[in-house]
Amino acid sequence: MVKPYPLKFKAEMKERVWGGRALEQFGLELPEGAIGEGWMIGDHPNGVTAVVNGPLAGKGLDEVRETLGREWFGTNGFSSKNGRFPLLIKLLDCNDDLSVQVHPTDSYEGLPEGELGKTEMWYILDAKPGATIIYGLKENIDRKAMEEAIAEGRIMDTLQVVPVEAGDAFYIPAGTVHALCSGVLVAEIQQNSDTTYRLYDYNRPGLDGKLRELHIEDSLNVIAYEGAGANRMKTDAVSPGEWLTIASSPYFLVEKGIIEEPLALTTPAYSFVILVIADGEGRLSWQDGELAVKAGECFLLPATLGHYTLSGRLTVLRSVVPQSNS
Repeated sequence: MVKPYPLKFKAEMKERVWGGRALEQFGLELPEGAIGEGWMIGDHPNGVTAVVNGPLAGKGLDEVRETLGREWFGTNGFSSKNGRFPLLIKLLDCNDDLSVQVHPTDSYEGLPEGELGKTEMWYILDAKPGATIIYGLKENIDRKAMEEAIAEGRIMDTLQVVPVEAGDAFYIPAGTVHALCSGVLVAEIQQNSDTTYRLYDYNRPGLDGKLRELHIEDSLNVIAYEGAGANRMKTDAVSPGEWLTIASSPYFLVEKGIIEEPLALTTPAYSFVILVIADGEGRLSWQDGELAVKAGECFLLPATLGHYTLSGRLTVLRSVVPQSNS
């Protein structure tokens, strides 16, 4: 029987027209090309990450889920809709602007079979001076106003553009129009979904030289014109040894912690824990071992791991699936 231990995975790298090479700074292995997304922990038909450490090395997260998931991942460790791991963890290198886009909810009738909706959150790891993102609609923009703006080629006039800097956190419920823009490096914690509806893509060619597909009707259908509860916050007020909640949804609860002294923690019985090391380096130790950890690494801690300790000088994002989701 395999004893529970923190799982580290080999990232699945995705070439994107807006990507770059910035993920190399974390020591990640990048294939050639413009790499926009590193899927760090994934169990999706479009990308399954494989374990690189310990007795389960070489096994995909899907295989771990099928063989050990009921025991290891907690009562909330599965999507009730498709049985897969419920979250997808990414690092994003935005070397250029992403498309203006929106994601559906779980209940949208146009979803591909077996696919989830996509509520997500962003934590800004790094931002160049003057960097911005698109985050929601301006006031009084309804479906009719949006349709007119699209028809007249002035969709940008309907969107809120906000400045960003490292340490900012954004909660992006399904239905929120958004776009990351050039010059930001982002950790993304989201529902395990790969469904994106594009409203606008700057009339630029994709990697194949052709214009990328837009999804105007689906987008207009799923936009939450009155707002879906998106919120943003500065997170620099967090004190060492404490945890600040930076995103709370039915799908994930994300907290930010600063580690300067060794901090003893425990996994909850109802959920696995995901640790994203946002900055610094240190150690993750548990009853049967320890691992060196550094910025850009992500770990999946089984619900059955129990006590663990973080030490060193670290900025950490800690995510669970909240109890209310069970």
